[in-house]
Amino acid sequence: MEKRKRKKRTSGNLATALARADQFAYNYQSPPGLDTQLVDEISGAKNEPPWMRQLRQKALKIFQKQKMPPWAPSLQDLNFQNLRYYLRPLPQASLSWDEVPPALKRTFEKIGLPRAEQEILAGVKAQFDSEVIYGSLRQELAQQGVIFLSMEEGLQQYPELVQQYFARLVPPADNKMAALNTAVWSGGSFIYVPPGVKVKRPLQVYFRINSESAGQFERTLIIVDREAELHYIEGCSAPLFSRASLHAAVVEIFVHKGAKMQYTTIQNWYKNVFNLVTKRARVEEGAVMRWLDGNLGSRLTMKYPCCLLAGAGARGETLSLSWAGEGQHQDLGAKMIHLAPQTRSRIISKSVSKEGGRCSYRGLIQINPGAHQARAKVVCDALLLDSFSRSDTYPVNRINESDSIFEHEATVSQVGAEQIHYLQSRGLTAEEAESLLVSGFLEPIIKEIPLEYAVELNRLIELEMEGSVG
Repeated sequence: MEKRKRKKRTSGNLATALARADQFAYNYQSPPGLDTQLVDEISGAKNEPPWMRQLRQKALKIFQKQKMPPWAPSLQDLNFQNLRYYLRPLPQASLSWDEVPPALKRTFEKIGLPRAEQEILAGVKAQFDSEVIYGSLRQELAQQGVIFLSMEEGLQQYPELVQQYFARLVPPADNKMAALNTAVWSGGSFIYVPPGVKVKRPLQVYFRINSESAGQFERTLIIVDREAELHYIEGCSAPLFSRASLHAAVVEIFVHKGAKMQYTTIQNWYKNVFNLVTKRARVEEGAVMRWLDGNLGSRLTMKYPCCLLAGAGARGETLSLSWAGEGQHQDLGAKMIHLAPQTRSRIISKSVSKEGGRCSYRGLIQINPGAHQARAKVVCDALLLDSFSRSDTYPVNRINESDSIFEHEATVSQVGAEQIHYLQSRGLTAEEAESLLVSGFLEPIIKEIPLEYAVELNRLIELEMEGSVG
């Protein structure tokens, strides 16, 4: 199947609107490079307690010594000393949309944040480079005790609660990127849902890298107390630059007894971004944790959401969709660690590769001794749209309890000329036929995404499909 020159993308959609950097002056930009002085400067600017400053400095030392794992994709084009680690667009976050400067408003209006806030969301945060610049929460939720703050606000207003949970699931020594995030984190979300409170509408955060050779290092901490429920959505984007940028986030989620949590990610980074994140949840007795992940764009993504199934009857699920085009590598997967009896886990991964792109599934299932009657299932499906794209599967399965069930299945398929020809005989063009086949392949994941976001994700996939049939 030959490559054909890609059509020019039309305006009026999310991908095109976010392709350009928005121009405005920063209040502060750190010089390129990372050292102890910059770490202290970030901590001082945020007026942090001594324990956080000490943790940052400890993490910096770990980052400087620790290496990437030998199996990791190459980062040779990412120079850590060329990055700027802290960019401040505003002196403080705004709680009123009217107070947000026009240049920033235009960026977030492109993705429909004000409309989404009014119509379907319970609360919104918007982060521009290193700082959260806008936030809101519906009054009725605040009255029920729901906390939805930036990570800095959470640390200032609830220091004891933050200290109790911060870096407990993802300590600095967990991996090199976790150490970097802990050293220079800025922005992100702090959420607490009290016992029994069910947040019926999603909370959303949108992350935007708007500068060349910059890093974004948000830190998210979510605590869903007993019998509570929450759905959290994050969206990510960056404009196209010639030099690399880095997104290295850390997410820690505590799902207490009987609680339910869903974390949905729709990302559309451009190909200059290295997206290297660590996401982990601890799931207690009878609780449910669900990761729903849509990944388009980026030069390289490494992401493996994890569930520690720590309580009897805990359930974990990861539904992942990835798309890799020319020059892209999506190295994705999930980890399910069964620590208690009668725990359940499910991983469903769907990937599409085209124009020489590469998708990898890298997963871990671990059933510990004593996790009686645990059950785990992995389904990993890959679709290749040409003969020179690539798909890899790297499963690691450690089953240490005989009284358990584990299932694993994987398929790799390629869109064939016969399929295209058959659909053409029914009146479709070649491009329409291939688009229909791809949509059918991804449908089990897309149908799980809230309607408003599924529509936009389908639009993004349609744009990626343009010109794929020669």
